[in-house]
Amino acid sequence: MEVTGILTAIIIGLIIGALGRLVVPGRQNIPIWLTLVIGVVAALLGTIVARALGVADTRGIDWIELLIQVVFAAIGVAIAAGAYGRRRIH
Repeated sequence: MEVTGILTAIIIGLIIGALGRLVVPGRQNIPIWLTLVIGVVAALLGTIVARALGVADTRGIDWIELLIQVVFAAIGVAIAAGAYGRRRIH
């Protein structure tokens, strides 16, 4: 993977993290940096799953891959919000 590919993955991950946070209902009391990290991880996991399912490389925008990434981000944000919220209360 080239440097531009890594930078692109990070930028897309940041967007995915923000979308994942928007999808989760309610207020998430987690720092923005954690949302961004979750987005990068979700983007990578979503790409791996999309490739395994054979839907990663399509003509135009890869909507199915994007949906998988956002779902992973939403799950990650929900888990982090629950864990981070419990940690902050105690």
